[in-house]
Amino acid sequence: MSNPRPTVDEYFMKMAYLVRERSTCLRRKVGAVMVKDGHILSTGYNGAPKGLPHCEQTGCLREKLNVPTGERHELCRGVHAEQNAVIQAAVFGASIKDAILYVTNFPCSVCSKILVNASISEIVFAEGYADDLSSELLGESKIKTRNFSFDKKEE
Repeated sequence: MSNPRPTVDEYFMKMAYLVRERSTCLRRKVGAVMVKDGHILSTGYNGAPKGLPHCEQTGCLREKLNVPTGERHELCRGVHAEQNAVIQAAVFGASIKDAILYVTNFPCSVCSKILVNASISEIVFAEGYADDLSSELLGESKIKTRNFSFDKKEE
């Protein structure tokens, strides 16, 4: 019985889904893996800042206020997965210039601005996210965006 080797995209996207299992967000769990030259530089998942109580303990203000998806990001106490991947790379001194970000969900506009300024080359995402400004910003940038589906395999 053969066990087919995963494609590069499958490999790193499966890791992003594994990373997201650490998320403490009550609304949407997101995982991110920053890759350069086929090597993982950093990972990130969404949750409260280091050492602070998680939303499971404090509750979700966005949920309490019925804030729609893609709006009022400043009300969230959590740090997004993409932000944590950039921060982790900075803490450990890894340059993410020209890196590829594998992320379970399309980035929000706040994360997109950070990723543009971090000079990453590509974002590979599995699931969408309702944030028109993010799509517009990334469309104007030099960052390539690509939707990945486990149903369609790269050759």
